[in-house]
Amino acid sequence: MRVSMTAALLAALALSACGAEQTAESGENAEPAQAIPVEVATASREDIYSTYSGTAAVEALEEATVIAKVGGEIREILVEEGDEVRAGQVLARLDGDRLRLTKSQAEANLQKLQRDYQRNLDLKDRSLISAGDFDKIQYEMDALEASFKLASLELSYTEIRAPINGIVAQRLVKTGNTIEMNSALFEITSLDPLVTYLHVPEREYRRMSSGMPAALQIDALGGDRFEASIARISPVVDPSTGTFKITIEVSDASRRLKPGMFARIAIVSDMHAAALQIPRSALVNDVDEAAVFVVDGDTASRRLVRTGFSANGKVEILDGLQGDENIVVVGQAGLREGSRVQVINADDQARTVAASERDAHEPG
Repeated sequence: MRVSMTAALLAALALSACGAEQTAESGENAEPAQAIPVEVATASREDIYSTYSGTAAVEALEEATVIAKVGGEIREILVEEGDEVRAGQVLARLDGDRLRLTKSQAEANLQKLQRDYQRNLDLKDRSLISAGDFDKIQYEMDALEASFKLASLELSYTEIRAPINGIVAQRLVKTGNTIEMNSALFEITSLDPLVTYLHVPEREYRRMSSGMPAALQIDALGGDRFEASIARISPVVDPSTGTFKITIEVSDASRRLKPGMFARIAIVSDMHAAALQIPRSALVNDVDEAAVFVVDGDTASRRLVRTGFSANGKVEILDGLQGDENIVVVGQAGLREGSRVQVINADDQARTVAASERDAHEPG
């Protein structure tokens, strides 16, 4: 019985040793982990801007509806839609026949009373007329002078004039129409400057100031950009929306920009010169930290970074990189600390680095 137990124990030890040898042999022959293909890039140094973006419609700073101050028949229209006009320019003329007669009558009455006044002035000097009668004549003459001026003013209203500089946006009447007082005749729109009104969250208030540069991108004009600036900032915050109003002015000598066009607005609030930047796609963001993968040889290591401004697909690096590292920009989603990698754009990256070094050593 004891002999059989000893034999069984020896057999078990032999099997255990054989398994250990197979395990050791398999460990020695195991292939290393497959390298993950990635693309890399190096950081660059460029100026980077902090911008606030929004959308709004382009509007005219000044608009005016030309109103008839007297009634009458329109005898002549001197401008058409699209014409540029100056303040005070005659746009149309009314008949004015009745008002001319009224003016002539008031002028005749005034001239008659002025002659009577001169005669009574001589009588007053000789004390042949009472002071009360003379004052009555003077009062009547003042009243007739006012009537004559009023008739002259109303006659001048038969020439319809532009109240502001601008463009005739709309003509609302035709020659031969008989209009009444307060009828709308034209719409005048000023195109210089044009404005947009942007409502900005209150957290941005301390970053905004009058004179800051801005840019308008107009979809209707193929994405063309127009330089602008902040003209005014409202001193109050709307408590119902938590926003304040910014007025942005833009001038367009080409006159391609029109009121009513949709604009994408970018306001430049700050700038960092020669900032260290990497592609935004290189960032691996966790809840409370940002990181990148840096390639050294054929190994990738995770490195924490502190970021700043972000613009045009790039992000500013304030801390964590020196600037000469190879940063993984494609393929980092599958990486872990110490992962083996294969840089598939190594030749392109080498040429880029060589060109950068050559440019840095060439005299400006």
